[in-house]
Amino acid sequence: MTTPAGSGAGFGWVSWWGLSPALDLQAEGESPGRSSASAPPGSSAGRRRQGELWRPSPARVVSSGPAAQADADADGDAARATPELNVLLLGSVDGRHLLRTLARAARWPRRRLNFYLLEHNLEAVARHMLIFSLALEDPEKMGLQEQSEAFLEVWGNALLRAPVAAFVREQASRLALLVPEPDRLERELPWLSLRALKFRERDELEAVLRFWSCEERGPQAFPMGRLWDARVRHYLGSRYDARCGVSDWDLRMKLHDRGAQVIHTQEFRRWRDTGVAFELRDSSAYHEPNRTLASGRLLTHCGERVAARGYWGDIATGPFVAFGIEADDQSLLQTRNGQPTKTAGEITQHNVMEVLRELAAWGRPRDTQGDREKQPEPEGSPEQETSGDLAPAPFKLHFLSLGSARSLHHKGCYQARFQLLYVACGFLVDLRPEQLQAFAARVGELAGAAGFTPCASAGPAETFARFAKQGARGPDTRPRAPSAAPPVAAAPPQPHDLASHATTGLDSGAPVPLSDF
Repeated sequence: MTTPAGSGAGFGWVSWWGLSPALDLQAEGESPGRSSASAPPGSSAGRRRQGELWRPSPARVVSSGPAAQADADADGDAARATPELNVLLLGSVDGRHLLRTLARAARWPRRRLNFYLLEHNLEAVARHMLIFSLALEDPEKMGLQEQSEAFLEVWGNALLRAPVAAFVREQASRLALLVPEPDRLERELPWLSLRALKFRERDELEAVLRFWSCEERGPQAFPMGRLWDARVRHYLGSRYDARCGVSDWDLRMKLHDRGAQVIHTQEFRRWRDTGVAFELRDSSAYHEPNRTLASGRLLTHCGERVAARGYWGDIATGPFVAFGIEADDQSLLQTRNGQPTKTAGEITQHNVMEVLRELAAWGRPRDTQGDREKQPEPEGSPEQETSGDLAPAPFKLHFLSLGSARSLHHKGCYQARFQLLYVACGFLVDLRPEQLQAFAARVGELAGAAGFTPCASAGPAETFARFAKQGARGPDTRPRAPSAAPPVAAAPPQPHDLASHATTGLDSGAPVPLSDF
């Protein structure tokens, strides 16, 4: 069977990584694309986002000014004066926005951050848990270089090196023991809460982690190489023998034309052929299947519906966009003779390393950041036993029950709670410009019907569409950070509309209809 070009079949049925750059969600609380000084009274800056059917509540500061270098007492005062930030994320998939937000938290007044995540499958929940366990690993146990390389392999490679596969098995086994015991889990991992999950979902989540921990030994339990090749053959059909040319066409026409010129032909072709996006060591070292990319799907066999485990994710775009097409260090984006000097893999490695470095620094008290010798922990202390939590742990991930999006607004505990809502809209890389414009217009209509108005943006809205709740609440005179225009991604945008501010982007994640809210 020949799969027509642009059919979208390459995106699969489940998403493992995002198709838009990582955001600092505290900065998203400000009006995108304008400075706070120019924000008119009642504008999106300083207003709380309320979604349809959500109870009104007093306005809160969504993000205050950047944190200056202050002593611990000043930090404590800021933490008490700054209200906590509650964010609802629907289909965020890979935790990139959370990691970027936490890494940059030191730039803002100290505050409590609560992230409520609603995913489309329990494998995504398990990947969140594993990725955060890795990102928050004790620096004494795993160096920054090793940590960043392991992160990239788990996050975006179909095949792993043996040491990384062993780490996944160890962490999955540990998490599988904690999932059935919520009290023990929150005691050992205070940044994580699974209390909103149903008992059946916890049992299934434990089963996913047990599979990752290699209870079933041997590569035949999940033959990633064969499964990947089967997906590519199904996607390309009769074009399989010309897959190198198809790969170059997809890269140039679908990604380079949308701003992702830093993705190199060789790295994209290697990923399309083998599933290895980040080849940080010798190619022969990658031979262990990455079981975290496994998921189940119902298929028809001999007229009956049967469950099958396989790789049903993206083979069209790759995990390069989230951290690989933008950088604070502009030297990484330089070009020579019209060609980028750095590849998306190199930029991703640099950005991930910076995120992990900032995350580790933010997790230590400021008065002892420069000298770890000043803060030794006694042997046997909870701090040594729970390597997964930051010292102050001023944030928490709350995972909501699958399919609960339609009922959240009926629960009093969630009404008028969120200042920010993030909704992933789906895969739109294959849309033509006129189709993308029509989709963006439709998103604007739905947002307007829900009581939201568009926020001014400093750049083309090909990645994120941002909205604020209508209805002025009066000017907010508290200090705010100057808001820089958020990065423009080389992937579709994404919508948000459950609070005072709403951001809509056409990026990755399984589609979440706005009509549900």
